[in-house]
Amino acid sequence: MDETFLLMLSNLLHLHNSLDPSTSLLSPSSSSPQPASSPSPSSPSSLLSSSSPAPLLFFTLASILSFLASSSSLKKEIDDKKSRDPNSSPSPPSSSHFSVSAFRALSTDHIWSLDAPVRDAQWRSLYGLSYPVFTTVVDKLKPFIAASNLSLPSDYAVALVLSRLCHGYSAKTVASRSSLDPYLVSKITNMVTRLLATKLYPEFIKIPVSRRRMVETTQGFEELTSLPNICGAIDGSPIKVRGLNLDRSSMNVYKCKYGYDSVLLQVVSDHRKIFWDVCVKAPGGADDATHFRDSLLYNRLTSGDIVWDKVVTVRGHHVRPYIVGDWCYPLLSFLMTPFSPDGAGTPAQNLFDGMLMKSRSVVVEAIGLLKARWKILQDLNVGLNHAPQTIVACCVLHNLCQIAREPEPGPWKDPDESGAQARVLESEKQFYYFGESLRQALADDLHQRLSSR
Repeated sequence: MDETFLLMLSNLLHLHNSLDPSTSLLSPSSSSPQPASSPSPSSPSSLLSSSSPAPLLFFTLASILSFLASSSSLKKEIDDKKSRDPNSSPSPPSSSHFSVSAFRALSTDHIWSLDAPVRDAQWRSLYGLSYPVFTTVVDKLKPFIAASNLSLPSDYAVALVLSRLCHGYSAKTVASRSSLDPYLVSKITNMVTRLLATKLYPEFIKIPVSRRRMVETTQGFEELTSLPNICGAIDGSPIKVRGLNLDRSSMNVYKCKYGYDSVLLQVVSDHRKIFWDVCVKAPGGADDATHFRDSLLYNRLTSGDIVWDKVVTVRGHHVRPYIVGDWCYPLLSFLMTPFSPDGAGTPAQNLFDGMLMKSRSVVVEAIGLLKARWKILQDLNVGLNHAPQTIVACCVLHNLCQIAREPEPGPWKDPDESGAQARVLESEKQFYYFGESLRQALADDLHQRLSSR
């Protein structure tokens, strides 16, 4: 026993003597021989049978101190062993360290007593976003989760799913960490991602139709590129899907240009790297132009359902807001693409191509941030039927982070892509011819303005 425990025990003995001298363990009579038939005054039986409460108090306190001392000694022994053997592996963490009670202890009001940077950095490392943004997500989903009769609290269910999306954990891993059944984890993941992709999508992923937002977006792109009326940048990215059990006829359909099974994500981003359109409708083997033509956005633009009323005049051409894309997309009146992928155009055309690709870099960075924040998209481990909603859910969360100005991690870097120029369909001819004249007018105007500076 250590010295502190011995000192406390000695003090207790003195306290005991002062309260009940007749049974003093330190009295001279205690050392005198006693008849074999009579119990010693210092024996447990005589102390416990005494009419005074002091002996019972003494033994109770002494037992507690003994237990504490033995626990302290055991801890010290373990620490000494670790210091003697630094290579020894630490004990595996408890499987319940992500339990409901542990989460409750972490998320109670005391978290607001922490400095905001410390609090939010801790939360971000666990769930991919700061505590205020996390509570925003919970508040918006809580009514729908409550209506589902889920046996878990809403905030815990959201935290469980966000930890999976943020770190890319499988359902089995999350289940072992939270002491839940893997089937239940998959069910909760499916429910929360479906709610994010349906209930929160209309609020956080919106086509810029209002005048104020359109002006803000086009001005943001013009400050970046000197090109007027750009309202978005479009790009596609394959999302790797793990463990697809495909029949022979479907194997090549899902294999992307990089050689792995995937589904294709298409996004349109504004100048702040906020997505205003998301589409996941094509297998990884599809090309960007085909995916675009299958999207609701394409149908709305070609049918005239979306007509942006902000118009600028460039060299006699009325230019409405347009999006920009790379060589793999078709040139249309509402979609500008480069003249040439290798700088083979005129000086004006090459200058236009450089600025267009500069504006397009915004969406490339946005996709890189998306995959860096929600690592599950680097190697998706959900069923193929649930892949689209999981991807869209991550896009909603990405927008929440961008709107809240969450710190941007180092973006995930996809391999450089290349592809053939998209061919123009017969039904697109009038959009193509109009887009061709607009593109040339924009290039000539840009070249004249920048050359005169």
